[in-house]
Amino acid sequence: MKNLDKYKGIIPAFYACYDREGEISPEGVEALTKYFVDKGVKGVYVNGSSGECIYQSVADRKLVLEHVMKAAKGKLTVIAHVACNNTKDSAELARHAESLGVDAIAAIPPIYFRLPEHAIAQYWNDISAAAPNTDFIIYNIPQLAGVALTTSLFAEMRKNPRVVGVKNSSMPVQDIQMFCADAGENYVIFNGPDEQFISGRIIGAEGAIGGTYGVMPELFLKMDECIRSGDLKKAKDIQYAVDAVIYKMCSAHGNMYGVIKAILKINENLELGGVRKPLPALTEGDMGIVEEAAGMIRAAKEKYLN
Repeated sequence: MKNLDKYKGIIPAFYACYDREGEISPEGVEALTKYFVDKGVKGVYVNGSSGECIYQSVADRKLVLEHVMKAAKGKLTVIAHVACNNTKDSAELARHAESLGVDAIAAIPPIYFRLPEHAIAQYWNDISAAAPNTDFIIYNIPQLAGVALTTSLFAEMRKNPRVVGVKNSSMPVQDIQMFCADAGENYVIFNGPDEQFISGRIIGAEGAIGGTYGVMPELFLKMDECIRSGDLKKAKDIQYAVDAVIYKMCSAHGNMYGVIKAILKINENLELGGVRKPLPALTEGDMGIVEEAAGMIRAAKEKYLN
């Protein structure tokens, strides 16, 4: 029997944490993990897009996950994204994740070469077979991966008993409804795009994983609470406030995750470093945007968390 309740809630995507030399900071990883425990989120999604995974080595990603698990101490659902652009490295990360006791592994499809659906299914199933005692979550993000999860591919993947759901980051909300209708109650569909959090939740997503949750988790927790209680007006108002923050963060010259880490330093006293090249670093001119976005988050929390 699948234990799906541990996936139903707010699951921030974990940010890459670097020291001054640009290497993985175990201290930063543990501090960020403890921050999420203190905020009361359901879990964390480690080594995904927000974790800059495609710019990190297998050793980097193992180190991050080891320190997340060390600091979480069983207080968070931990989903480890293990996909690399080849099966061998992905399977190695899957075995490592299972050895640490994560709740689930996840994977995007291979990028660059356009593989047929049967090859994508084989890739995912090979990764899953490397962690035979661990749940598997499909990560659908066609705008970046270049290939979309179709209903036929999803049907093929549901033959794998370890598959428990889909992290759906495609932009059409309809996709969530479609996957929910196909899968039924034995699977969890996660809303991916943060800007449509309430839309995804209302149409059927029972969990949510997002890259901006970590900089303002209280606001996403409050939206989720409002949806559960039926206060959709307040949920919409918070969504608008959250979206305004996201648009502001995306307006910088530097990468959005650099903006997020700078905000966390201001608002939460977390030192997580910058971003890894080739992602663009923040410029001096970006600091006004950082300060403004940090203030917008503080103002929204003051307004809506009563």
